[in-house]
Amino acid sequence: MNITRKSMFTGVVRTLDLPVTEDQMRAYENGMFVQDAFPSLCPADREFIKTGVTQEEWDEAFGDEEDHCYDEVNLDEAEEE
Repeated sequence: MNITRKSMFTGVVRTLDLPVTEDQMRAYENGMFVQDAFPSLCPADREFIKTGVTQEEWDEAFGDEEDHCYDEVNLDEAEEE
């Protein structure tokens, strides 16, 4: 689903295609906590829904965090678990 937000940091309007449903969006808009409405989203995508701030903007403002949504995963290690 396309989600459009205005960044509270920069004022830039962006649209992201996120794996959320209309029911989830409605629950969030009706007061459900973002982490409860979108449990499968990573923190950066939930932040975008709340504030319009992207991971890149967050990194510029506060430094590069290691908890990105789309970090490369070592598939060999994942298969061993």
